[in-house]
Amino acid sequence: MKKIVYNFITGIVVVATMTSCPRNEVTGRKQLSLIPESELQAQALTQYKSFLSQAKVVATTSNRDAEMVSRVGKRVSKAITEYYTNQGKGKVLEGYNWEYNLVNDKQVNAWCMPGGKVVVYSGLLGITQNEAALAVVMGHEICHAVAKHGNERMSQGLLAQGLEVVGNIFTAKNEKVNTLFNQVFAPGVQVGALLPNGRNQEYEADHFGLIFCAMAGYNPQEAIAFWKRMAAASNSAGSQKQPEFLSTHPSDENRIARIEGYMQEALGYYKPIGK
Repeated sequence: MKKIVYNFITGIVVVATMTSCPRNEVTGRKQLSLIPESELQAQALTQYKSFLSQAKVVATTSNRDAEMVSRVGKRVSKAITEYYTNQGKGKVLEGYNWEYNLVNDKQVNAWCMPGGKVVVYSGLLGITQNEAALAVVMGHEICHAVAKHGNERMSQGLLAQGLEVVGNIFTAKNEKVNTLFNQVFAPGVQVGALLPNGRNQEYEADHFGLIFCAMAGYNPQEAIAFWKRMAAASNSAGSQKQPEFLSTHPSDENRIARIEGYMQEALGYYKPIGK
């Protein structure tokens, strides 16, 4: 009987929580958001500093690739700031203190944590091959942060685990919350029950990341060539790719098709650098 009552109350809490979800300022989609953004940014900064202290960070003063990462990051973040400000939504970026670092690592990867902490792995540059393609990737990753996708995924995880969100949830004793943070924000999020939303978030990051890339002065059409190179690299590596329904990321074919559909809108924001 107690279990039935508990499940009933839990159901009511879930429904009440979902119906009160705020609408994202850019994507327009309602999102579950149980964690104060300030707390998430503080935790992200701690994790970011810890990561950099152990990683092989490439100095921008002596490396052209590191300089390019910094240059692209500044242009994309400036475009994003202007995009939000022009719509009267500048508060969305409150607390953001942008940082961009290139790490010497063969992984083909990049990410952005809440608060604007960006890392690009040197292994990615062999696939991007040019500055515009790098802007596509950085726009995509930064969009995940500003669209609060991480907050959404953590909130879903907290709800699924039945964890209460009261006061400061990031404490040394709150191992479940800290573990969940690492699962959401660490590279290589594992397969799980929340993956369908993960794919929606990927499409949103593709869509708005493409707009941010174009606003920064980079040709968004480079996105198609880049993702084709990514697909070719994955196939040539001989890795057995998971079916789309088992992955947070869309299949290469579906992603490219969606990007082609976004292209006309993105090109409307495109103004080449220097013009």
